[in-house]
Amino acid sequence: MLDNATINKLRDMKLSAMANKFAWQLGKPDMQNLSFEERFGMLVDAEWLDKRGRRINRLIRHAEFRITAAVEDIDYFGIRGITKTDVMRLCDCTFVRRRQNLIFSGPTGVGKTFISCAIGRCACNLGIASQYIRVCDLLLAFEEARSSKTYLSFRKRLAGIPLLILDDWGLKGFSLNESHDLMEIFERRYDSASTVISGQLPPSSWHELFPDPTLADAILDRVIHNAFKYNLTGESMRKTIALRGFEADGQNI
Repeated sequence: MLDNATINKLRDMKLSAMANKFAWQLGKPDMQNLSFEERFGMLVDAEWLDKRGRRINRLIRHAEFRITAAVEDIDYFGIRGITKTDVMRLCDCTFVRRRQNLIFSGPTGVGKTFISCAIGRCACNLGIASQYIRVCDLLLAFEEARSSKTYLSFRKRLAGIPLLILDDWGLKGFSLNESHDLMEIFERRYDSASTVISGQLPPSSWHELFPDPTLADAILDRVIHNAFKYNLTGESMRKTIALRGFEADGQNI
């Protein structure tokens, strides 16, 4: 009865993993051979792992990654401009802790989004809050925030995200208002948070995306100079996957 009361109290205190592990121990006679410290350590480990797993899942869910990507699934065949060693180094997220940026450029389908999301997932696994958003959606969100009079709070939230992933950068030029919005975000994030930017255009072509040369200089100065840059080349991953599918179908005929 005392054991049941202890289990109920643990669950009442939201320590369900510890309660389950304690109940499991009660059903294992050989647990009696362990010391109190060893058994208690097992309970603490169970609760810690459970809470860590829940936090990681919550961070991944809130990040809203475009695709489910993991570094183990990156196919380096046919991709040039980045190596497995580069990716593994980036996935320890030292660049995030140092508040540096990361830029991926290259043709469509080469794997920029996949690698960006995989690195974002690594950050979540390390307990670093991340957010993925396409640039076109970000610009729409700015407009909606203005309309709903939540612009300042939205801008503050974006500025505070440790790792912000901006995808599909440079699909079209930015208006003057959009340029000012981006300037505000990059100014607030400069030397305080990390940004991953993924797009087809290399940084050398970014200047022409902005209507005001002075504003363009200010934005690029806050993004490019402390960034790791990777220009990816190779066949489209979508095309490669499609061809592999056709080959597989042919073999099955």
